[in-house]
Amino acid sequence: MPKLTRAEAVGAVRNPLAFIADRWTPDPRTVRRAALVALVMTVVIVVTGGAVRLTSSGLGCPTWPKCTDQSLTATSEMGFHGAIEFSNRMLTYVLCAAVGWAIIAARSAKPWRRSVTRLGWAQFWVVMGNAVLGGVVVLVGLNPYTVAAHFLLSTALITVAVLTWQRVREGDEAPRPLVGKAVVQLTWLLVIAAGALIAVGTVVSGAGRHAGDSSEVERIPVDWSMIAQLHADFAWVVVALTAALWFVLKAVDAPAGPLHRARDLFLILMAQGVIGYIQYFTHTPEILVGLHMFGATLVWIGVMRVLLSLRERPHSGAGIPAQSEDPALTAV
Repeated sequence: MPKLTRAEAVGAVRNPLAFIADRWTPDPRTVRRAALVALVMTVVIVVTGGAVRLTSSGLGCPTWPKCTDQSLTATSEMGFHGAIEFSNRMLTYVLCAAVGWAIIAARSAKPWRRSVTRLGWAQFWVVMGNAVLGGVVVLVGLNPYTVAAHFLLSTALITVAVLTWQRVREGDEAPRPLVGKAVVQLTWLLVIAAGALIAVGTVVSGAGRHAGDSSEVERIPVDWSMIAQLHADFAWVVVALTAALWFVLKAVDAPAGPLHRARDLFLILMAQGVIGYIQYFTHTPEILVGLHMFGATLVWIGVMRVLLSLRERPHSGAGIPAQSEDPALTAV
C-alpha cells in the first residue's frame, strides 16, 4: 500500500471522488451494473415501504429521526411492527450505499462523463428528501396526503434512476430521433396519462382501508369506489395509448428497440390490470395490494423505457480527462 503524501491526503479529504478516480478505472460493465443496482434498490425500498403500511407498522417507530424518544433503534417491547418499520428505515442506508456506489463508479469511469455523475447526485438528493418526507409522514401520524407525496417522490426517484441507467449505456452525442414527431407526441401523451394513473392510485390508497396503522388514521374523504373506478378508467386509457403506440410503431416500420419496449409495457399493464381487478373484487387483500404497488413501479419503468427508446445517443469518446479537477460543488 503506497504511502500518501501530505498534499495527497489533504486532496483526498477535500475531494474524495477525484482521489478515487485518479487511482481506479472501473470496467464499463461495472458502471452499468452499479446504475442497475441503484435502480433495483429504489424499487425494493418502494415495495418494502408498502409492506410497512400493509402490515399496519407505519407507526411502529412512533417518532423520527429516532425510533422512540428514548431509543434510536427499535426495542424488543415494540414487537413486530417496530421491527418492520425500523428495518425499512435501515434500507434507506442500503439505498444510499447503492446510489453512492453508482456515483463513485460514474466519476471514476474514463473518460469522465459529468452528466452521468450529476444524475447520480440527483438520485442521492432525492433519496435524502424522501427520507425527510418519510419522517414527516410519521410525525403527522400517517396523514394520507403526505403518504401520497412520499410515493410520488419515490416515483420521481425511479425516474432519475432509470434515466441514469439509460445514460450509462449510451454516449454523449446529441440525441438522434428514431421516429417521427407525431410518434414522440403520442408517447408523451402516454407518459402524462401514466403519471395521472399513478397519482390517482395514491388517492385510492389514501382513501382505502390500509391506513398503515391499527389506530384511527385520517383517510382522504372521497368515495373509495368512485376513485377506484376513476383509477381503472385511467388504466384503460394508458392501455389504449400503449396499444395505439405499438400499432403506429409497426406502421412506420420503427426500429426494434421502441417496438420491444412498447410490447413489454403492454404485457406489464395486462398483468397489473389483472392484479388490480382481483384485488378490487376481493376487498384489497394485503398481498395483492403489495403486488400492485410493485407493478406500479414496473409500469412507470416501462413507460420511461418506451420514451427513452425513441432516440439514440452514440458514443463519441469525448469526456473530461481523469486528471481534471472535480470541485465538490461542481460535482453535484
